[in-house]
Amino acid sequence: MSKKKTGNVWVFIEQDEGNIADVSLELVCKAKDLATELNVKTEAVILGGTIDKLIPTLHEYGCDTVFAAADERLAHFSAIPYTKVIVELVKKHKPNIFMFGATQVGRSLAPRIASKLLAGLTADCTELRIDDFEDKAAKKTFKNKLMQIRPAFGGNIIATIANSWEDPQMVTVREGVMPMTEPEKGRQGEVVEVTVELDDDDCLLKLIDRFKEGKKSNLKNAQIIVSGGYGVGSKEQFQLIRQFADTIGAEVGASRAAVDAGWIDHDHQVGQTGVTVRPRLYIACGISGSVQHRAGMQDSAKIVAINSDPDAPIFSVADYGVVGDLHQVIPQFIKAYKART
Repeated sequence: MSKKKTGNVWVFIEQDEGNIADVSLELVCKAKDLATELNVKTEAVILGGTIDKLIPTLHEYGCDTVFAAADERLAHFSAIPYTKVIVELVKKHKPNIFMFGATQVGRSLAPRIASKLLAGLTADCTELRIDDFEDKAAKKTFKNKLMQIRPAFGGNIIATIANSWEDPQMVTVREGVMPMTEPEKGRQGEVVEVTVELDDDDCLLKLIDRFKEGKKSNLKNAQIIVSGGYGVGSKEQFQLIRQFADTIGAEVGASRAAVDAGWIDHDHQVGQTGVTVRPRLYIACGISGSVQHRAGMQDSAKIVAINSDPDAPIFSVADYGVVGDLHQVIPQFIKAYKART
């Protein structure tokens, strides 16, 4: 790749059956902030079958330019053709920053693109910012580099990574960590129609059929979350958390310890190694409050903590704390709630 660059900030838009993934819109909002700071454009890349109806949404959320590759061979995600189309786009337009959601699609696609471009890639970022970077080994300071922040060593430390390799600076970003701002209705932008050049070798995999799993947790969009930790005691006792959540119309969350113990599936996990959430109300039950868990829920509007240990770290971020046995406290909460409704 040439070292010449436009400096524009790109986002890969993940879509399925005419629906844009929330994480892609979150990244467009973040890209707009980064692009404004760098005084460059916010641009998006979207591939699919019929995608025309999705493009106005991307403009309203902040995209100045949308590169649209419409082809029925791209209707469903397939790593090889998607990689080929996007690599050619990057080589032609030379963005500075390229962002992907840390989803199954993003985690499959981004490394392939980075490998083809010989570009650096930081995975599972939880924060991004622009700053200068001093490379002591090269005795050189790089201006306005992307600081790529993510948990490391099992979440025990937070690492800040800067890429002094050739652009683009590539990252995957966890779902839910970037706030989604309100769209600007009627906002317009440029559309660049991409000519798709694929041969038979690029499309060796054929989609025969699709089978969707049953309903999963919807923690990202939940307004109320009741989460249980290792202090709940057992898989059987975790049913009390579910009962509490059902009573007040909440989603069920969990700490990593509860998930590792096999009491609940991983898609319910809140924290740096799970989902980052911002509900109106977050109720932590039997969760000690490790730094990894707090990082995933501390931006909730209101936090209630129930724990028998008065020194539990979870109380440091709680708006209201209840020191007591959750098996006694939660039934009282349920009883009081039912009495008022």
